[in-house]
Amino acid sequence: MATNMAPHNLGEVVDGICAQIDKPDITIPELMKFIKGPDFPTGGFLCGVEGIKNYFATGKGSLKLRGRIGVEEMKGNREQIVITEIPFNVNRAALEEQIANLVNEKIITEISAMRNESDEHCRLVIELKRDGMPKVVIAKLFQHTQLEVSFSVNSLAIDHGRPKTLNLKQIIQCYIEHRREVILRRTRFELRKAEERAELLEGYIAALSNLDEFIHIIRSSKNRDEARVKLLAFEWSRAQVEKWGILIRSETRLEAGRYALTERQVDAILELRLYQLTGLEIDRIDKEYKALIEVIKDLLDILAKESRVMAIIKAELLAIKEKHATPRKTEIVPDEGEIAIEDLIANEGVIITLTHNGLLKRTNVSQYRAQRRGGKGVIGMTTKEGETPDDKDFVEHLFTASTHDYLMFFTNTGRVYVERVHEIPDMGRAAKGRSIANLLELKADEKVAALIRILSKTDADKKDVTWEQSGELFFATQQGTVKKTSLNEFSNVRKGGIIAIGIEPGDTLIDVKLTRGSTGEGDPGDDVVLITKEGMSIRFHETDVRSMGRAAGGVRGISLEKTDALVAAAIVVADSALLVAGENGIGKRTGFDEYRVQSRGGKGIITMKTGDKTGGVVGALTVRDTDEIMLITVGGQMVRIPVAGIREAGRNTQGVKLVNLDAGDKLQAIASVIGEDKEASAVEIEPVK
Repeated sequence: MATNMAPHNLGEVVDGICAQIDKPDITIPELMKFIKGPDFPTGGFLCGVEGIKNYFATGKGSLKLRGRIGVEEMKGNREQIVITEIPFNVNRAALEEQIANLVNEKIITEISAMRNESDEHCRLVIELKRDGMPKVVIAKLFQHTQLEVSFSVNSLAIDHGRPKTLNLKQIIQCYIEHRREVILRRTRFELRKAEERAELLEGYIAALSNLDEFIHIIRSSKNRDEARVKLLAFEWSRAQVEKWGILIRSETRLEAGRYALTERQVDAILELRLYQLTGLEIDRIDKEYKALIEVIKDLLDILAKESRVMAIIKAELLAIKEKHATPRKTEIVPDEGEIAIEDLIANEGVIITLTHNGLLKRTNVSQYRAQRRGGKGVIGMTTKEGETPDDKDFVEHLFTASTHDYLMFFTNTGRVYVERVHEIPDMGRAAKGRSIANLLELKADEKVAALIRILSKTDADKKDVTWEQSGELFFATQQGTVKKTSLNEFSNVRKGGIIAIGIEPGDTLIDVKLTRGSTGEGDPGDDVVLITKEGMSIRFHETDVRSMGRAAGGVRGISLEKTDALVAAAIVVADSALLVAGENGIGKRTGFDEYRVQSRGGKGIITMKTGDKTGGVVGALTVRDTDEIMLITVGGQMVRIPVAGIREAGRNTQGVKLVNLDAGDKLQAIASVIGEDKEASAVEIEPVK
């Protein structure tokens, strides 16, 4: 099998080597604090750490690489995807061709145009159609193109003449041993050169110390060879040469305790030039010799001490890092299969809106300012303008939630779809949203009738136990039918949705609530209040409705007049009140103690005195004084007001003005706004019809 080594960041590798030098018994997990993983020159993302851990520990592993993709806003409320980095060893032209083929084969239908704006940096621009959702397109690109590739690492190397698969620590150790051998050989070479130079300088010192006698011998000699023989015959005691400043570094340099000149020294003396006998040259020779002796001592110390060798390795590596190290280009991100996705997403309150024509979005709750009762509000969503009122799009559903939670989409036909809140398109307050068809696989003539949040929960092992929570889903239809089903019945919802309640022909699902359920004998569970369009209501215990399977049709909750219809259901909560709002912007709140418990299936009692001033009831919420509510009109106006500013009134009254409506405008929906301090304890957020 061929070697396939991944490139790494120089600075990280240097830090890892230095760490192993300082701590030879360092573990691989400790090394990974310094060497995070491969760093490819083309940048991009490295998904997950399991592959890195595998090849760091065993020498083999597979890495998932992804290109860097961003989303940019265009004119006309359109978006474009921009690819700025591609995976290592991927050809840009081949990637363009792959994307073009996917569009031509209609595998990706949301792309309208593509162009290459690259210079020395990669920039591949993909324009989306108006209803195209960037996240969906990006997921398809990762699935079908080389924007996501695998890189198989095989750390096979020749170690002491034999092929061997090495883990991270072994590779670093081999490098340290190599550098150690290099430094020792270099030091021996430099020591040999220093000794050779010191030998010549010692000859010069000996000659200069006996200058007159040496000059006489040279002048009296017939030729060079005779002078050479006479000089070789000179001998001095150890004390004499040490007095001249010559250091005896080895006893082998003495013969019978006497110091004699070598042939190299004699040849160097005979080649001395006259200017080298001046005082300055003599001082220079003396200084050079003393400095050279210090160098020799240092080189000998390096050869004698392993710690000096390791210190040199570290110093040289740090110098290389200082000069050549660059910031990491490849970003290591958690893989969805290794870490819960909610760990990567900020937990914050959002408002989810859905228009009559199926445009869906989420917007951060902070984008809506709090206002006093009766204000005009701010534009919550820009809606389409048509030639007739029927052609206009308007906001039909409003829902508040947290990004970590699950959303259950209940349709008018009784089906349910489940999505995470963070999967909903995140857009500005005035944006229209994206088609819900890009998120849910709705059937023909199927529309979302109710939305409900399920608080996400995990156990100590970070396993998702959301659907193991206690609780019941309470259903209510337009014709007054109710049903209760355990939450754990919905633990395996398919992408295409499943049946949540059996709906009779001509009926429609209008509301769903999450109740706590009965804990045993004597516990009636939550109390439920049903509210009708003509202002009637009925309160009964949830235990009056037995728990049924998903496909069951339910039982009668309230008896309706022929002209009446059920519009809302509310859960009774201690220290709270029922807030009811009419379509003309009139509303009130009434304590639940004014609603006596009745048997399920009766006609109920008055909850709001409806008339021309109030219009029909459009919604009802369970609220406290500290809560805030969001009001939304057919024309798209939104106003956020505190509940404390709404007067409490009896059941058989009309109420006060909640919002000033433009001529022809009507109140469409109301919903509770969940503050950040309540997110942790909130169990369920009121949906809006």
